[in-house]
Amino acid sequence: MARYKVILAYDGTGFTGSQRQANSRTVQGELEKALRRLGWSDKSIVMAGRTDTGVHATGQVAAFDFEWAHTEDKLLRALNADLPSDLVIRSLITAPADFHPRFDAASREYRYRLFCGTIRDPLRERFLWRVWPALDEDVLNRAANIFLGTHDFVTMGSPTTPKGTTVRTVTKAEWKKMPDGEWQFEVRADAFLYRMVRRLVFVQASAAQGKCSLEKVRSALNEQGKLSSGLAPAHGLTLVEVTYGSHD
Repeated sequence: MARYKVILAYDGTGFTGSQRQANSRTVQGELEKALRRLGWSDKSIVMAGRTDTGVHATGQVAAFDFEWAHTEDKLLRALNADLPSDLVIRSLITAPADFHPRFDAASREYRYRLFCGTIRDPLRERFLWRVWPALDEDVLNRAANIFLGTHDFVTMGSPTTPKGTTVRTVTKAEWKKMPDGEWQFEVRADAFLYRMVRRLVFVQASAAQGKCSLEKVRSALNEQGKLSSGLAPAHGLTLVEVTYGSHD
């Protein structure tokens, strides 16, 4: 029996999230079905974290124990041959027996994509959030800096466990403007609260549109003040990478 670590990529449009749910199509459910068709009989795989309905990934991490008599490459090819077109295993390796994708993670990185426009763009809007009025670049950059460091993010998300801490350390928060007018927000932290990234994006976009001041954003973070409770839509969000220490 070996423990395998896999890196998953998926288009979240057709999934009701990554975590298995009864009577719903999920990333975990599809991977477990493919494993069972190869003779896997365990109860559950474990994943680095949960992504919501519509959220994408290029670097989701999962692990499972499996009695497999062939090479890692043959297992990778066998699983990918059986997975649906919107889900793929990018890599598969044997991991230490005590490896846990969630508890061993040192950091996670997400990317949020959006563009400014007055007219709908059906192809881009599958993976990007269309916003208007246009965003002020200087305000975006200054807003991102507010979130760097260790803070109580209770106004920016929900704890991942009952009575869990809402303190998180953000080590990267930056906006990039792409040549085609797309904006990308890249954020890395030791962990994230539920819906934290989508909330951060919404708050920054609101400030960059002049709907609220940076002082109000800073106050809401440092003093748990009130802001509009909006969320950026899920389809603009991608889990890019989960990093580890000794298990990488």
